[in-house]
Amino acid sequence: MTRRLILIRHAKSSWDDPACDDHSRPLNARGRQAAAALGRWLALRGYRPDAVLTSTATRTRETWARIAPALTDPPEPQVEGRLYLAPPEVLLAVLRAARGATVLMLGHNPGIAAFAAALCATPPRDPDFARYPTGATLVADFPLDDWAQLRPGTGSVRDFVTPRMLA
Repeated sequence: MTRRLILIRHAKSSWDDPACDDHSRPLNARGRQAAAALGRWLALRGYRPDAVLTSTATRTRETWARIAPALTDPPEPQVEGRLYLAPPEVLLAVLRAARGATVLMLGHNPGIAAFAAALCATPPRDPDFARYPTGATLVADFPLDDWAQLRPGTGSVRDFVTPRMLA
C-alpha cells in the first residue's frame, strides 16, 4: 500500500501588531489568499487528505481553515501542540502516529524545511524547495502499510508548489 503526505508550511502571517506573540499571529491578506489558492490547487489535483495534523499556532490553523472549503468533505484537523516550531525528529514522531492513507501536516520553518528534505529520496528541482517559503507544499508518496514504518529518504515526490507559482 502507499501512504501520501501533504506537507505545508503555513501561509504568510501578519506582523502588523508588535504586541502580538508569535503563537497568536494571524495570516495577512496575502496569506489568506495564498491558503485559499492552495486549497483550490489541492482540489484540482485530487489531493484530498484523510487526516489533518496542524500546529496550535493561529497561522497554521487559519491556513487549514482557508484550504478546507475547496475540498470535498474535509476532515476535522487534529491540533497538535508538539508541531509548534517542531524540529524534524518531532515532526517524524507525530507523523508515525498518524492515521489515514493521506495525511496533511501543517507546520513551521525551520523544522518543516529540514523534514521535507529528509523525507525525499530525490528532492524537487525547484530552488524554493530548500528554503520552503510560506505556503510551500510538498506532496510525497511512501511505500508503507502504516505510518509507523516511515523512514527518512523513502519518499517519492509527486508535487511541489509555492503560492507564487499559483498567482
